[in-house]
Parts: sequence; C-alpha cells; structure tokens
Amino acid sequence: MNARDGRPSMTEEVTLGLVATGAVSIGIASAVGAIGAGIEIFGSPVSVSLPVHGAAMTVADAGGVAAAEYTQSVVSFETLDAGIRWLLLAESALPALATVIVCLSLWWLGLSLIRQRVFRRSMAPVLGTAAIALVVAGMIGPFLGAIGRAEVVEHLASSGADTGQFWNFMYELSLPPIGWGIALALVATAFEVGQRLQRETEGLV
Repeated sequence: MNARDGRPSMTEEVTLGLVATGAVSIGIASAVGAIGAGIEIFGSPVSVSLPVHGAAMTVADAGGVAAAEYTQSVVSFETLDAGIRWLLLAESALPALATVIVCLSLWWLGLSLIRQRVFRRSMAPVLGTAAIALVVAGMIGPFLGAIGRAEVVEHLASSGADTGQFWNFMYELSLPPIGWGIALALVATAFEVGQRLQRETEGLV
C-alpha cells in the first residue's frame, strides 16, 4: 500500500487487476463448458455414464493385482426423454453456474480493493450468494444427476435390457464445494462485521 494516501501501489493494482481478469476468464470458460454440455446432452446420440457394481474385469499378466472391476458404463441413446436430459444437464450446469457466481464475486472484490471500497454494502450479499451457490452445487447437482441416471436405468429396464449390474439410485455428495461455500459464508460474515465497524467509526468521527 502507498503509505502516504493509503492507495494501492502500482504493483498491487496490477496484481488485483490480473486476479480480477483471471476470475472473469474462468467464469466465461465455465459458462462455455456448460453450454457445450447442454449441446451434447440434448444432441443425438447422447452418452450417459451409469454406475455399475459387481462388474468384474479380467486383468491379464498384471502382477500384484488381486481383483479389478468396472465402476461405470457409458451407454449411448438415440432417443431419451427431455426430462431426463434436463436432470443430467442440471448436474453439470449447477457447478458451472456456481463457478461463474464465485468468479464474479472475486472480480467485484478485486475491483473494490482497487477503488479502496472493500466494505461496501453489496460485498457481503455478493459473497453470501456465492457461498449459497457453492453449497447448492455440491448438494443439489449430484442429487439431480442421480435421479436422472435412475430414470435412465428404469428406461433401460422397461425396454427389456438387463440392468442387474446398474445401481438403481446412487447419490454421491460433493463435499469440496460445500466446504468452500461454508468458508466463503464466514468471509461474507467478516465483511458484514467490517462494514458495521466502519459505520460506527465514521459515526464517531
């Protein structure tokens, strides 16, 4: 920081600018990836990864390997219900949306630091929204995907296919986004406290 007027130094401004630009770039890349996933899911044929159990794999001439099995099977469909496609898309789109929101929050934080307005009123709500988005992406995204794959297995069973090795329903909670969301919620709380202290200090002055 510049010791004379408290403004960020040129090096700090450049660093913050690079961070903000990188955050925007990552957000754009995530949005493009979600659009690509949507095009693939709503295209034909559409490939769906289904979790399997008890699918033994033969490993020839592999020393030290006791056993091996497949955990996923990719099944391609020429036709698939739109509802199932939307569920599968939501599984990919929610994390991408959360990434976009977090990146926008980081961009806003970097811009606020450059302008020396860190404890502005919008900062806590922006960070809180990002925290909620991360928790939703970690909890709801995998759940919607699990429902979609369960519907796919049911679709295969109704068509007469052997679905004995597929999991009828398998939900795996994504813990890292939830953890980051909780951490970001604490940061949002810190900004709220800082904003309140700043108002109290300005009132005393």
